[in-house]
Amino acid sequence: MTDRSTRSPRISLSRPNTAPHSGKVRHGGSHAASVERHLPPWPKADALATAFLLAVPVVGGVLDGRSLAELLGRGVPVPRGREATGTVRAQAQDMVYWTLRRYGLGDAILSRLLERPLPSVEIRALLLLALYRLDAEPDDSHTTVDQAVEAAGHLAGGRFKALVNAVLRNALRRRDSLAQATADDADAQTWHPAWWRAKLQQAYPDRWVELLAAANQAPPMALRVNRRRASVVEMAQRLVEVDCPTEACGADGLRLLRPRPVSDIPGFAEGLVSVQDPGAQRAAHLLAAAPGQRVLDACAAPGGKAAHILELADARLLALDVSPERCQRIEQNLERLGLAAAVKVADCRDVARWWDGKPFDRILADVPCSASGVARRHPDSKWLRRPEDIASFARTQGEILRALWPTLARGGKMLYATCSVFPEENTEQIAAFLADPAVHGQVELLGEETLLPCPDHDGFYYALLQKTL
Repeated sequence: MTDRSTRSPRISLSRPNTAPHSGKVRHGGSHAASVERHLPPWPKADALATAFLLAVPVVGGVLDGRSLAELLGRGVPVPRGREATGTVRAQAQDMVYWTLRRYGLGDAILSRLLERPLPSVEIRALLLLALYRLDAEPDDSHTTVDQAVEAAGHLAGGRFKALVNAVLRNALRRRDSLAQATADDADAQTWHPAWWRAKLQQAYPDRWVELLAAANQAPPMALRVNRRRASVVEMAQRLVEVDCPTEACGADGLRLLRPRPVSDIPGFAEGLVSVQDPGAQRAAHLLAAAPGQRVLDACAAPGGKAAHILELADARLLALDVSPERCQRIEQNLERLGLAAAVKVADCRDVARWWDGKPFDRILADVPCSASGVARRHPDSKWLRRPEDIASFARTQGEILRALWPTLARGGKMLYATCSVFPEENTEQIAAFLADPAVHGQVELLGEETLLPCPDHDGFYYALLQKTL
């Protein structure tokens, strides 16, 4: 369920049309079309302006409808021939995530500071990033404005330095009035679009406010210990030795009390640990594959759950994904962890193209979904998704369930999994499958588990099914 935001990218990003400010994403061309002319030297490697320049293409890409997972890849990219310290790269990525988490607020404020649509998505992205930092670092507002203006000199041919300066200084002067003006804007105050709030309120009438708040926080960082190579106790001690305190979570997990880059985690490169949310670590234990069993991970990328299955049992595992690039990531992750599996590029619904006719003892159907349970990790999802996407995901999920069921052995178990909190993708999906005449009498629901986002883990849904005939 990681990277699910890559499954349904949108081509535009806008807020509802409400008077007097629509809050539409205002730009008249792609950031890729900006004209460079007489640009100043690249800022110092440790400058805030450099962090802004690294973050702008990512936020701008989301404004143009691309997914955050696609844009970030393995981190904020640094342009060839430019320099940026590790601290600045981390700062840029942090600004990206927080700017997108609170896009509803930033958009509402910016719409009140602009008299007309911006002709550059780059400049819009820069202003959203700077507005976030003005709120996050109010005592450093002078630096924020100064460095944002410097960054503007490198964007859109440097034509908007004066505009950036004027908008940000106006934002500082009007701080109180802007707060009052957006006080009744629900998108701004909750950092969520109206349709998303409505779905949560309907599904969780007593907890929806809590769920909105949880989605607006930074997610926890947790490790899964590769029990073939180390123990949880051993890894906890190694992390303490590098001033990285942890606490145990689940059977194989360690939650970091202070997140840090994976490059600073001892044993990561050697395959002793992987980064995986504690909620996601539930999947392999629920599936409970045994040594020698044939196991299918039908939507496997980037391979975290497949690897965990193999860490727990010497199973014969087939991992599928529709994307060649994502299959390559599966293979890379397995190689780092010292694990082996068959990896195929295939749509799991097209069974005839990949199945050899031998039934599987275990199937993990970790289906594409809205990623509504991991919105704090994929904050672009709540702004790029549309209500109709949920029905589209639900159709795909149903197709996957029905396509995979014939490949499951009698007595075998299938774990249906999502990183969604919307019932249409979870309990309602399973209820519809159980009621399907095509599988009536041959399926038993062994259990359901709904994990809602909280400080300990992200949001997930699991349903364990067994084939009885």
